[in-house]
Amino acid sequence: VQLLDSGGGLVQPGGSLRLSCAASGFTFSRYIMIWYRQAPGKERELVAAITSACGLTNYADSVKGRFTISRENAKNTVYLQMNGLKPEDTAVYYCKVRLNGGDYWGKGTLVTVSS
Repeated sequence: VQLLDSGGGLVQPGGSLRLSCAASGFTFSRYIMIWYRQAPGKERELVAAITSACGLTNYADSVKGRFTISRENAKNTVYLQMNGLKPEDTAVYYCKVRLNGGDYWGKGTLVTVSS
């Protein structure tokens, strides 16, 4: 199993970024995919999740209305579109999948929101 996070960077407040997570080594379309983030000095927190078949989504209250999670099963990729970014969104963002009783994580991509 491999998850490759990408798309992070430095952005000004109010700006946008799109993160991608390319998956391999498992049947991507069958599994819930989740984005987490970890800010400096804070615990890792769930940001957004998307189910496998129907593409139902769930978001942390702090990002509702600003972030959108989506997936493209043909490309084995999950995305996180982030709009209206705030300084408090600064964190390392990770994608995760749980399968066969274990959690698999990407290495993370750093998002910095600053003027």
